[in-house]
Amino acid sequence: MRSQLYIRYLVCVLMCLLVTSCKSTPPHAEVNTIYHRAAQYHEPDRNPIIVIPGILGSQLVDTESGRTVWGAFRGSFANPSRPEDAQLIALPIDDKTPFAELDDGVRPDGVLETLSIRLLGIPIDLRAYVGILATLGAGGYRDESLGLNGIDYGDDHFTCFQFDYDWRRDNVENAARLKDFIDDRRAYIQAEYKKRYGIDNAEFKFDIVAHSMGGLVTRYFLRYGDAPLPTDGSEPDVSWAGARDVEKVVLVGTPNGGASESFELLQTGYTRGNPILPSYPPYIMATFPSVYQLLPRPWQNRIVYNDEAATPVGNFYEGALWDKFGWGLSAENKAHHEFLRNALPDIESPEERQQIAQRYQAAELARAESFHRALDKPAKPPEGLDLYLVAGDSTKTPTQITVDRATGEVSISQYGPGDGSVPRYSALADQRIDGNWRPYLISPIEWSGVTFLPSTHFGLTNDPAFADNVLYELLEAPRH
Repeated sequence: MRSQLYIRYLVCVLMCLLVTSCKSTPPHAEVNTIYHRAAQYHEPDRNPIIVIPGILGSQLVDTESGRTVWGAFRGSFANPSRPEDAQLIALPIDDKTPFAELDDGVRPDGVLETLSIRLLGIPIDLRAYVGILATLGAGGYRDESLGLNGIDYGDDHFTCFQFDYDWRRDNVENAARLKDFIDDRRAYIQAEYKKRYGIDNAEFKFDIVAHSMGGLVTRYFLRYGDAPLPTDGSEPDVSWAGARDVEKVVLVGTPNGGASESFELLQTGYTRGNPILPSYPPYIMATFPSVYQLLPRPWQNRIVYNDEAATPVGNFYEGALWDKFGWGLSAENKAHHEFLRNALPDIESPEERQQIAQRYQAAELARAESFHRALDKPAKPPEGLDLYLVAGDSTKTPTQITVDRATGEVSISQYGPGDGSVPRYSALADQRIDGNWRPYLISPIEWSGVTFLPSTHFGLTNDPAFADNVLYELLEAPRH
C-alpha cells in the first residue's frame, strides 16, 4: 500500500513538472542587470545582512551521535515512528527546570537549503530557503540553476550571514542567541574592515531579513535584546536594546498575530499530507515551546465552540482547558502514554507521568502568553529603525478553528486571505477585529512599508517580485 502511495506521488510530481513546463513564464525584472553594480559594492557604508529562517528552517543534528534530527530523510535520520528517535526529536519533559536549561544535545547545523529525501530509492531535494539565500548571497550561497535572480555578489562578498537556531526552543532563548551571533559577526567584520580598509573599531548596523517565526525572534530581540521574560507574569519594559544593532528589518510571512494552523498542529501533529515525509505526532510537537508561541491571541476570537453563536473558547492559555479536552500533552491515548513512558523512564506511575507532562504544558502556555504580551505591547520604535513587511494575501488560509464543546475535537471552520499558513491580518498584526470597521490599519507595529505578493508561505521568498523589492530596499534605498 505504501509503495502504491509513493508511485502515485511520483506521478503527481511528474505531472506537475509537465504542466509547469507548459506554462509561459510571467515577465519579471532582470534583477541581475538592475542590481549588478550595487551587489558588488562592499565598502564599509554597506550594512551587513543577516538571514533568519522560520520554524523548521534550520537543520538539527544530535551532537553525540551525529545523526540528523531534522532536515534529511534518508540514511540514519531520526524517524519519529521509532520510540528512541521520537525522544531525540522531542524536547525533554521536565516541569521543574527552566526551558533554557533543558539541554538534549541537539544543535542547529545551518539554514535548511533543501530537504533531502528518497523516493523509490531516488534522491530528491525539496527546496526550502534557496530563493532567499540566493537573492542575498548569504554565506556566499550560489545557485545558478534557479534562473530566478542570478545575483552575482562577486568574490569579495563577506557581509551576509545565515543565523541558524533550534526552532523547537523558546523564541526568547533564541533572541538571546541572536544577540551573541551579532556580537560575534560584528567582531569578525571589524577585523575585516581593519585588514581591508585600515579602519579601527568600525561602527555599523546590521540589516535583517527574517522569514516566518524568525520574524518573531527578531522582533523580540529588537525590543528587548537578550533580556529574559519576567517570570512573575509582568510585562517587561521595552528598551529597544536590540535596535541599537539594527537599521532595516524585512519580515517575510511572519505570524505577528499568531496562526490558527499552529493550534491544529498541537492536536493533529505535523504531516502536510505528504506520503514520503515522516509524520510528527502531536505529542512531539507539544514539547516545543515555540509552537505555543505561534498561537493566535485569545482576544482575536479565532478559536470558537461549535454552537450557533460560535462562542469564543476564551483564554486558551489556561492549562486546565487543555487538560479538560485532552489537547497536546494532555492527550489520553496509547501512543501518547507510551511516549511519556519513554520520556520519563524514572517515573513508574502513568498518572504521575501525565501530571508532569500537563504541568510542563501549562508552563509552555504561560510562557506563550508572556511572549505575546511582550510583542503586543505598544511602543514607538527608535528613530533610525525601519520595519518592512512582505506578506501573501491571495491564498486561502485558515483563520478560525471550531472546537466541539463535548469532545474537544478541533476543525478548521473559516478561511481568509493569506499565504496558506499565515493570514493577512496576522502578518500585519491588524487589531481591527472588534466589528467596528475603520479604514486605516491599527497595529502595535509601525510599518515603514508593506508589500503583498500572490504567493504561498514558502513561495514568497522565491517570487521574483520579492527579490526585486528586497534588493532595492537593502542595496539602493536611501539610508537615514
